[in-house]
Amino acid sequence: MTGAVKDKVVAIIAEQAVLEPNEVSMDATLEELGLDSLGLVEAIFAIEEQFDVSVPFNANDPSESEFDISNVSSMVSAVETLIANKGA
Repeated sequence: MTGAVKDKVVAIIAEQAVLEPNEVSMDATLEELGLDSLGLVEAIFAIEEQFDVSVPFNANDPSESEFDISNVSSMVSAVETLIANKGA
């Protein structure tokens, strides 16, 4: 987990959850952070814009998505994977 990607993803999630980045625990779920579905969508858009990636997200069935939103750490890992695959 690279620090720059982690810090940016945490900052995006914190902004959407109306928290300070230091209040966002890596093992926290989005629900625990108070992020609702609209906040998740906004966070996804911000991640796509920040990292110039396209998040494969199925809003109708999140369990079918390749983008793991189960907690902050998994989201950071998913973004890192998208960035790595972007050049491939």
